[in-house]
Amino acid sequence: MTGIDSAATEYDVIVVGGGPAGENAAAYAIAGSDRTAAIVERERVGGECSYWACIPSKALLRPGHVLSSARGLPGVEARGPDVGAVLRRRDEFVHARDGGHDDSGQLDWAAQQGIDVIRGAGRLAGERRVRIGEHELHARLAVVLATGSRASVPDIPGLREALPWTSRDVTNLREIPKRVVVIGGGVVACEAATWLSALGAEVTVLVRGNRLLTGVEQFAGERVAEALTARGVNIAFGTGPQRVRRPAAADHGEGRIHGGPVTVHAEGPGGETTVLADEIVVATGRTPNGDDIGLDTVGLEPGHVEVDDQLTVTGVPGDWLYAVGDINHRAALTHMGKYQARVCGDVIAARAAGRPLTDPRYRASADRYAVTQVVFTDPEVAAVGLTADAARRAGHDIRTVELDIEVAGSALTRDDYSGHAALVVDNTTDTLLGATFVGPDIGEQLHAATIAVAGRVPLEALWHAVPAFPAVSEFWLRLLETDRSSLPSAT
Repeated sequence: MTGIDSAATEYDVIVVGGGPAGENAAAYAIAGSDRTAAIVERERVGGECSYWACIPSKALLRPGHVLSSARGLPGVEARGPDVGAVLRRRDEFVHARDGGHDDSGQLDWAAQQGIDVIRGAGRLAGERRVRIGEHELHARLAVVLATGSRASVPDIPGLREALPWTSRDVTNLREIPKRVVVIGGGVVACEAATWLSALGAEVTVLVRGNRLLTGVEQFAGERVAEALTARGVNIAFGTGPQRVRRPAAADHGEGRIHGGPVTVHAEGPGGETTVLADEIVVATGRTPNGDDIGLDTVGLEPGHVEVDDQLTVTGVPGDWLYAVGDINHRAALTHMGKYQARVCGDVIAARAAGRPLTDPRYRASADRYAVTQVVFTDPEVAAVGLTADAARRAGHDIRTVELDIEVAGSALTRDDYSGHAALVVDNTTDTLLGATFVGPDIGEQLHAATIAVAGRVPLEALWHAVPAFPAVSEFWLRLLETDRSSLPSAT
């Protein structure tokens, strides 16, 4: 069912937000039962990830990675990208239709799962109630908030008036600006700089701090900065925009250049500098969509909400309100939101059936100590768990193990392979607390580390996980050898 003209007013579960987290929460909550569920979505079912974030960004990044690998292999001819073909392939993944996105495939999926889809902006209207315009729904069991987040635009004079690109524009670009200024030094900024430069743009990145990717180990950001610089990207550290001027700003649509040239006046180590560009990309973080969803009707302040490990919203009695994904501020990553949603759905199902919630599957824990992330720059950054600094702040007695990735598998992959790996080890338990890898296509190596961190596998047990030869994963053996040789008992 789509629209809000249905006679249905009651469901067992109502999910506000139809992104990946919302979809998973609804599906898990009713799986294998006669329970009913509805998803309320104001834009497209599939959410930010499917149309404006993870999927289109990876589609834009992959051609550059392939070209980079080919250029590292003698005997393989590697030309520049066919921009038109790259954008057409991206459009296939985001189901671009007539300047928008077609979510009919997701609607088919929902129908197959027995989930109704209701178009509109859902707001809480009191206990177990959701309002869409004048239409009100009642949830017999649970309401799940899965409203995601939106790009933040900082309050810099002239910036909003300049109609800058956000992540939605830069992932759905229809034309390649000749000169681009990117504001920010996080994941979105680094990935956007990677594909924009690969597609032929002259890119300048303005970073207020002194490093990229502050959420991971420092060496990771340094390697990404070195690679971007080698490809012609100008990174200005310690530099923040002070004012922006674009006299001919005009909204020509998502992913199209928004008017005439833009001038960015920035302050850096050498004083004020001026950067001229054809487009400006703001990549300075995201804001949870929690300011207009009726939180006040259940006694909560607008913004993000706090949840327990069963994803139940704290401060609301009755165990009927849940929140998954960006709005609960635990781990703002699509895969972690989906993980929370699976736990949430299982909890709702168990409570509905009167089952005890003693099994570990009914408590989210990975989003506290085993968060995974891959930054799809070139080289890629893959990380799980705690950084060394975070582990020390948490009170762990740790040791670190680091080495360059120089094994037969990496050398065979490409002549110019360059990578680095680091482990954070808890001395008390001799288990991994975190791992960070940097290198070409290194994201495919992360899951082994994730299993070790999530499963708290002792390092001695990892000696019996034998890497295949000649594969890049052989670096795991080298890490263990390095660790063993550094211990006082080593002989």
